[in-house]
Amino acid sequence: MRSIINVAGADIRIEGRLLRIARLERERYEGLANPEAVISSLRRCGHRVDLFTFMQRLPETQPKYSYPMEWDNLAVLPVSTFSHWLNHQIRFAPRGRLRQAEKKGVATREVPFSDGLVKAIWEIYNETPIRQGKRFPHFGKDVETVHKEEATHLDRSIFIGAFLNGELIGFIKLVEDETRTEATVINIVSLARHKDKCPTNALIAHAVRSCAERRIPYLVYLKFAYGKRDRDGLSDFKERNGFQRIDLPRYYIALTPLGRVAFRFGLHHRVFELLPGSVVNKFRELRAFWYRRKFQPTMESL
Repeated sequence: MRSIINVAGADIRIEGRLLRIARLERERYEGLANPEAVISSLRRCGHRVDLFTFMQRLPETQPKYSYPMEWDNLAVLPVSTFSHWLNHQIRFAPRGRLRQAEKKGVATREVPFSDGLVKAIWEIYNETPIRQGKRFPHFGKDVETVHKEEATHLDRSIFIGAFLNGELIGFIKLVEDETRTEATVINIVSLARHKDKCPTNALIAHAVRSCAERRIPYLVYLKFAYGKRDRDGLSDFKERNGFQRIDLPRYYIALTPLGRVAFRFGLHHRVFELLPGSVVNKFRELRAFWYRRKFQPTMESL
């Protein structure tokens, strides 16, 4: 169960059935300037909210509020210049992949939002139903839905395309926060059939260049770690490309007795966040096997 309401000038997403948790709808790239105003408004908004949560923004890593909190994390790349990133922040392997992308004819550039870009993104989304061992949520969407999703926050969005012989084979969408302190990776997807040409590495490189040119000091690529899960291919990719784990306070404000009990006993976390990493990894292996079996006929017909 999910709903979105506006309180104190902020769009708030409320999710859950038994336990109703509220957070900023765009918390990946928007901060909360006045949490007390939002909390007060949530108490009298007419919707049941058991817990409200928000995360502190970069570069402030030490707790600045007295609310109950836990530590959350982001994958953050501090950006100064492109040459500094290339020569001092990334490892040897990514440099080799960038050279490989260039040798195989991959070119990257910022691209304006347009119907043509949306159609090319739609084609990338519908290449395969499985990515990273799980069902790809964008597979099967129509062009109109993709257009609506990609058209959000165009005034703060940066689209970068990876091209091979004029064809878009990958793209990344960045969204700047309201203070231009950070740019967050919202989407980064490349055609699987061109994996050998390393378009994703080329896209990350151009994202760093775009941030450096705009003097945006932080490039953020979602979380670095999820729950108790062991390292995986994505976290390794992030680290090799210069991203670091930055821990930030995440605050939880209980608005009902149920919210207080849930926070006290850790019931506000998803089940997979509480499981040992070895159990989660085994589940991911079984899930990947299941999806390969389920979607094999579809993938062979593409």
